[in-house]
This record gives sequence, structure tokens and C-alpha cells, in this order.
Amino acid sequence: MNPHAAALGRSVEELSDGGARGRRRSEKFPGDDNGQLAVAVVADMVWFGGFVRSSSIFYSFFPIKGFVWLFWGSKLNLEDSFWHKRKEKMKCFYYFKDRNKSRVQKSAPVLNSQSKSDISETDRVTKSSCSATSPRSIPELYEEKAQNLRVFTFSELRQATNNFSRLLKIGEGGFGCVYKGTIKPVDGKGDPLVVAIKKLNRDGYQGHKQWVAEVQFLGVVEHPNLVKLIGYCAVDGERGIQRLLVYEYMTNKSLEDHLFNKAYPPLSWDCRLQIVLGAAQGLAYLHEELEIQVIYRDFKSSNVLLDDNFKPKLSDFGLAREGPTAGHTHVSTAVVGTYGYAAPDYIETGHLTSKSDVWSFGVVLYEILTGRRSLERDRPRSEQKLLEWIKQYPADSRKFAMIMDPRLDNKYSLNAARKIAKLADSCLVKSAKDRPKMSMVVEMLKQIVQVSGTASPPTKFIEDVDNKTTDEKPTKQMGASESAKRRMAHLAKISEHIGGASRRRFMIMQRAKVT
Repeated sequence: MNPHAAALGRSVEELSDGGARGRRRSEKFPGDDNGQLAVAVVADMVWFGGFVRSSSIFYSFFPIKGFVWLFWGSKLNLEDSFWHKRKEKMKCFYYFKDRNKSRVQKSAPVLNSQSKSDISETDRVTKSSCSATSPRSIPELYEEKAQNLRVFTFSELRQATNNFSRLLKIGEGGFGCVYKGTIKPVDGKGDPLVVAIKKLNRDGYQGHKQWVAEVQFLGVVEHPNLVKLIGYCAVDGERGIQRLLVYEYMTNKSLEDHLFNKAYPPLSWDCRLQIVLGAAQGLAYLHEELEIQVIYRDFKSSNVLLDDNFKPKLSDFGLAREGPTAGHTHVSTAVVGTYGYAAPDYIETGHLTSKSDVWSFGVVLYEILTGRRSLERDRPRSEQKLLEWIKQYPADSRKFAMIMDPRLDNKYSLNAARKIAKLADSCLVKSAKDRPKMSMVVEMLKQIVQVSGTASPPTKFIEDVDNKTTDEKPTKQMGASESAKRRMAHLAKISEHIGGASRRRFMIMQRAKVT
């Protein structure tokens, strides 16, 4: 039996059971051996219709955006013209329910906290597929690895942070606050472990959704350039919900701090190259090395954390989404992210692809070069938007060096910087399909790192190409220049002669007056 049919069959069976609070409904459906399940694809929305035909009544269940509607009417035969016309118009596919199929209770407690209604219709893939070979979803992959995460009590984390002391607060954002804390090892032996504890604001449903997403994604992924999730805490009490995440502690904070905060020493050129290379490897892993593609959707300098050795690790997976599966071009979803980093095609259409992350990576490349944020309101109007400002200084122009971060103090490879800028430009092309994959970006960055410290041939500048016609006749230009100098010298001598004659004439007139 088709597994998708069985899954959909269970969904309708659960809907019918819901009205009776878990009781079997067979007594209400006498002679329902012909019960069937219909699926119809209308525009971009998947529409479920379950019905059971009895000798006297017709039942139909339509789950629409989390609500279940029950319709009933007079006896209706499948061959009646009404249903036949609907079938032809909607191109329906039928599957028979497996009534003996037992329900599977999900074992992961975190997954139960995310109901089916958490997934909005806009988050559905725009193309429908019934392939039985489709990859497993993140929740399914998470079930295999859920046991690797520690489950903390609220009192444990409150003690770890000294009752969430302000002195231990190391970050704050729209999601809530991050505290530095210490926890005991799993076996209770050894030195306490220093961790970062994120405490989400108790402001409702959206924060909870992002918390669930982060637990699931970070519970599945495993890579040297992705921050490690140690465990979580979920408490529903009289005073509201408490949602906390426990990560490995990153000593050197974020790339944003070191690029833009003058209180930190400037990052060296080589360190910057290693950071962007590591971040690119983390994105390439998410896009191309997992069983299912993951789109990060919020790549920016503040989400690139640095450990003791300034090794980069991507953090904050609250906005991450599963990418489109085989045969699909994109995922349609609500537009979220950070202004200045989100790809314009994603903002305009809501079509999310891995190339949206590639655009964001291109923005951060220019931040690495310039030491400027993607948006700075306190600068002159022409310099506020980084991507608009750098257009005045192309990578192949003599003026290019003017965009380089002055904190580098000219201690960088100009040739490598030009190549980084060209790579950034390829990530920032308007057409998403023309942007490179992150695996290609990784390979290009490796080559740039290798040649960064070596001598390079002279660069051909745009100005040289533009002035080619003028540069073809340097002798004539030089000759004209020397001739002009000779004429100016001759005029100066004439002026001196005239000036001397005038002085002599003036003296003669003065003597005549005296006599």
C-alpha cells in the first residue's frame, strides 16, 4: 500500500475520531466498507476531503487551516454526476483507507509541542508530490537523535545563571536574553561546563515556534561550523510557559562585534579569510550534505559566533526551514529575516531557496572587506546602504582600495581582496539561479586563501581599458607637454625684460622731477 495513502488515511481517521474524543466511529458509519479518501490539488494548496458512504447518510470532513468541518447530507453514490464532475474538474486521486493500520505515537516529547496547525499553508511547497522515495523531514530525523539532547529543569538553569543575573547577561534580542552559565557534567563528575543559555520571551506562539524549530534543526545537524545544542528546558506552569536552550559557550562572541565594535581589536586579514571560509562550509553542509536541504534564512555577521581560536560557528536556527525536495523549485513562505541581508527575490515573491542564503553570504563578504554594516543610518545618504556605496568602486578599478577597512592598516593582499569582491558580486547577482552554490563558493575561497600571501601579476584596471585610445600616443602627449613648458618659460623671460624696462623708465622720470 502506498505509504502516503496510509498516512493520509490515518489523518482522516483521526479527524473523524476527534469529534468523538478518541472513540471509534464505526457505529456511526454502518456499511462503510466503501469508505475512501480523496486528495485534490487546487492551485498551490493541498485540499483534503475524507468521506464515508453508508446506506443512509454521507459524511465529509474538510480540515481547513486547522479547523475541521463536518458536513452531512442525503445518500450520494460515487457515480452521481455531482461527484463525478468534481472528480474530473479537480483531477482527484483515490486511496483506500487501511482501517487495520495502527496509529504510531511519536516518542519525542518536543515534537508533540508542535501541532499540525503550526505549519501554515504558505509554508507548503508549491508543487505537490506523492513520491514514496522522498527524503525524511527534519522532525523525522530528529526523532532518531532526540536522545542526544539533555533535558534540563527550570530550577537547574536558574541556578546555573544565578537566577538569571544581569551580570551574566551576554546578549539580548527580539527572542529574549542570553546568559552565561555553568552546568554539571552529565555524570555529575568533573569540572562544571560553561554554557550559553538562551531564555525566550514569554510573548506567545511565534517564540514557541522558533524554539521548536531550533531544537529540531540543531538536534539533527552536526558540523564543526555549526554551534552545538547541548539541551533544552520546556515548562508549562501557572505563570506561563518557559522555553530555554543550552548551547556551547563561544568565548569570542560574534563576527559583528569584532568588525563593527571599536572596543574590540581589529580582525587580521588572514583571520577574516578563515572566518568566511568556515561560515561558507557551514552553509554548504546545510544546503548540500544533509538528507534533506536546510535553508538557514538568517545569515548575518551577528549569527556567526567565534570560539577560543576564532573558529566560526553558525547559530540561531529559529528561522531555518526545510528546502524544497526533489523536483521542486522553491518553498513559498512568509518573508522573514533581517533587512539588509535578505535577498530581493525572496522579499518580492516569498519564494525561498538556498540561493537566498547565498545572497546574504555575499553581503557579509563585503562587510568583511569594508568593516561597514549592510545599513548605517549615521553616514551620508550616498553611503548608508553598503551595496549601493560599493558600486562606485568596482573590484577591477584603481579606486577599489578606497572601500577597504581602514582598521586593516593596509596589511592585506589587495589581489585577494579583489577576488573576494568578485566572488561577492557573483553571490549578489539579481537572478537567483545565476548565483553559485555554496560548495562552489567554498572552493573559490580555498583558492583565494592559498594565493593570499603570494605575489600576483599586475592588475588590469578598468580605467586602463577606458583610456586605451589616449594611452596609445604617449610620445605626442609628452611632446605637447614639453612645448607648453618652453612657451611658459619664454613668456616669463619677456615679462622680466618688460618689467626691467619699466623700472628704468620710472627712475628717469623721478630724476627729471628732482632737477
